[in-house]
Amino acid sequence: MDIIVFVKEVPDMEKVKFDRERGVIDRSSASAQINPFDLNALQTAVDIKEEVGGNITAVSMGPSSAEDSLKEAIARGADDAILLTDTAFAGADTWATSFILASAAKKIGEFDLIICGEMSVDGDTAQVGPQAAEFLDIPHVAFVWDIDNIGEDSLDVKTDMWSSSYLQRLKLPGMITVTKDINTPQLPSLQNKMKAKKAEITSWGLEDFADMDIVDDDVGLSGSYTRVKNIVVPPETSRDSKIWDGYQQAMDELVDLLVEKRRL
Repeated sequence: MDIIVFVKEVPDMEKVKFDRERGVIDRSSASAQINPFDLNALQTAVDIKEEVGGNITAVSMGPSSAEDSLKEAIARGADDAILLTDTAFAGADTWATSFILASAAKKIGEFDLIICGEMSVDGDTAQVGPQAAEFLDIPHVAFVWDIDNIGEDSLDVKTDMWSSSYLQRLKLPGMITVTKDINTPQLPSLQNKMKAKKAEITSWGLEDFADMDIVDDDVGLSGSYTRVKNIVVPPETSRDSKIWDGYQQAMDELVDLLVEKRRL
């Protein structure tokens, strides 16, 4: 089975700072890593390959420094990796990002399955995977937490949506986005890490899509339909607490408090 995994490099969200004036994340303020949900996607691809065989291609859009994350993807089981890097791609929203990722899938050629993490921790939109599937005109199932069966031309997957669980059959070629519940990503071996360091990462820029008639206005900030007007970081909140020794005292003070707050 030929599998494509979309991988995004994100900053460490526990350390990253926000540029309030520009309304963007200051990605230089924290170290970069593979989006945690994408590690689940990559592990899913590896598990499928181990069961039925195949090839895994990791694809990422980002700066040249994202090569390190793609080499980690190779260490974790990807066979090939492609980096979509060009100044023309900068500033892309989910629409422009999914468009160029879908274009890359078309350029790769025939594939059976695309796997994405359910969302990125620096955006939380959960839009890129399904949007890319729409650009590719292939069926897709989101929030998959288990693969029940791998057929020759279909996957039976379990997904949770709207407080209900579903067993769905996905016709291939298709796409799934997976949750963290689908597996536990395995750490790469030292041997695979050393092998990945020597791996060649293929880079594609805008000019590599010339045969698809993609121009500057289709990608990056120019091809984006959304604009961030403001980012507001909510202040930290705290609550007062109290411990009573006696039951009656606790009830009396609680009733008085509820009366004061007009809850009784």
